[in-house]
Amino acid sequence: MFIQTEAMPDAARMKFYPGEAVLSSGVAEFGDAEAAERSPLAVRLFNIDGVSAVTFYDDFITVVRESEADWQILKPMILGAIMDHYASGQPILLDAATAVAPDEEVGFDIHDDPADAEIIAQIQDLMGTRIKPAAEQMGGDVIYKAYQNGTVYVEFIGPTKALIGGMTNVIGHYVPEVQTVRDYRDAIPKPGLDTAVGKAIQVVLDEKVNPAVAGHGGHISLIDVKGDTAFIRLEGGCQGCGMADATLKQGVEVEIKSAVPEIISVLDVTDHAGGANPYYSAS
Repeated sequence: MFIQTEAMPDAARMKFYPGEAVLSSGVAEFGDAEAAERSPLAVRLFNIDGVSAVTFYDDFITVVRESEADWQILKPMILGAIMDHYASGQPILLDAATAVAPDEEVGFDIHDDPADAEIIAQIQDLMGTRIKPAAEQMGGDVIYKAYQNGTVYVEFIGPTKALIGGMTNVIGHYVPEVQTVRDYRDAIPKPGLDTAVGKAIQVVLDEKVNPAVAGHGGHISLIDVKGDTAFIRLEGGCQGCGMADATLKQGVEVEIKSAVPEIISVLDVTDHAGGANPYYSAS
């Protein structure tokens, strides 16, 4: 088996072409080892120290390394893991009985209106000819999900959320009905935000955390609360900032746990690779 590799503009990302089909259709993204459990190949890759994310496409695999990892050390192990997987005869993804479709898992419930068919066709054409090539250059993808009331809902794969402003400008220029582009996950109902714990965390962010990071052009959003875990996203100058981990562990997490003792864990769901204007460079 001969596997080709291709470096990406983002030095933390690399493409691997196994010379055989990876997915028959769509894209599968795995941001951590827990998510990888629905893919035997992803599990093998996450067993390699230094791998932080994996994405499957039709004929290639994108692997993201941790900042301190070295491709010269990682590449042979990744190549070996891919070869071992294909030799094993195991599927890339587990069957539908054990793998939940992303939209079903998160409850996205916005659908196209047939009356908007002409607008949707224009949006999809622009995404295919202008947006996707830019996304591919970044080592990711942007997938159309739905259009409703002037808003285009898309799925950002890899670091491509940095394209959201440009997408809004390009699509809005050619399709005046389009007013904004949103990550479809932001439109998903999050009942945890309406609980007493969720509201208490929001007060902490509004009154203590965000005033402190605003001077750096940053903002921290509460994404959801599930059980004893709060999910947050670092935005603006905090996204991709070299001090993001310290901000989370020494600042945000301490403030939240102190004010809301029901919370045991605070998880950062930020795509830091897509940070367009970090306050401190990650390097």
